Amino acid sequence: MVATVAAAAGTAEASPNFDQTLELNPNDATILVHDGLKFWQFMIAGSIAGSVEHMAMFPVDTLKTRMQAISSSSKTPSSITLRQSLGSIMKLEGLKGFYRGIAAMGLGAGPAHAVYFSVYESCKKFLSSGNPNNSMAHAASGVFATVASDAVLTPMDVVKQRLQLKGSPYKGVGDCVKRVFMEEGFGAFYMSYRTTVVMNAPFTAIHFATYEAAKRALMKVSPESGGDDDESLLVHATAGAAAGALAAAITTPLDVVKTQLQCQGVCGCDRFSSSSIGNVIQTIAKKDGYSGLMRGWIPRMLFHAPAAAICWSTYEAVKSFFLQLNGKPGSIN
Repeated sequence: MVATVAAAAGTAEASPNFDQTLELNPNDATILVHDGLKFWQFMIAGSIAGSVEHMAMFPVDTLKTRMQAISSSSKTPSSITLRQSLGSIMKLEGLKGFYRGIAAMGLGAGPAHAVYFSVYESCKKFLSSGNPNNSMAHAASGVFATVASDAVLTPMDVVKQRLQLKGSPYKGVGDCVKRVFMEEGFGAFYMSYRTTVVMNAPFTAIHFATYEAAKRALMKVSPESGGDDDESLLVHATAGAAAGALAAAITTPLDVVKTQLQCQGVCGCDRFSSSSIGNVIQTIAKKDGYSGLMRGWIPRMLFHAPAAAICWSTYEAVKSFFLQLNGKPGSIN
């Protein structure tokens, strides 16, 4: 999740051990920022962290998609549990059923995270006016970065979710892209873009607020954890997991809307007369009640909690690698 990695960068800036100084590399006149890392190194660290996070948790994402995309005309769709969905995939498709569509996520996650960081860092530098602790600049930069990264990821997310559906008619990523474009037009790839942006805004806000609060609470419980690399990483991972789980639960209704828009008309999924968020919410609530808007909330939480920890760990590991490559001590703050 880009918000998780962005929280990592933002938190590092606030750390008392964090080097706020801009350094100039005499060899290529490249400005080094944040812990002595080059800008492109942060982009790579974020891309790798985001890719590993999504790929590792992909089976849980498949469960979430299956539960959210169930047609309202199906038999008691709202009553289908996580266990039933898991059993159905294992029985009918085996383990490979959990990984159908993973190639689309692999193609989209890396570039999307790279775009996120390039926009985030550029906007933060412009808006912060030299103040590294300007929280408003960080928040605004996060919004701009989300809008840009979602523009990159959304088309592949559409392909990924359609391939994840039970009985998906597509042979693979290429076939799905070709058929969607030929049958529905280019606009189909961005049908859920507005919903995705609207969802990620509160997700990021809740994630950041909860993360900082949880981190402060954990530091009070165990003050010595701030000075040890392993314990500090554990604090970051625990706070990130709590933040990811809460943000995921609260924004589930918008995620259901996104999934329904991306999968409409495929494998029996409902079609909507408009891509308006309000129209989709009203349609789902009318057929399934408001409980239909919470379909898949458990796997969504199960996805984001460990995903945050995985993202943190990977991000910091890659940062440490680059620090050593640059000839600087690779410590995690």
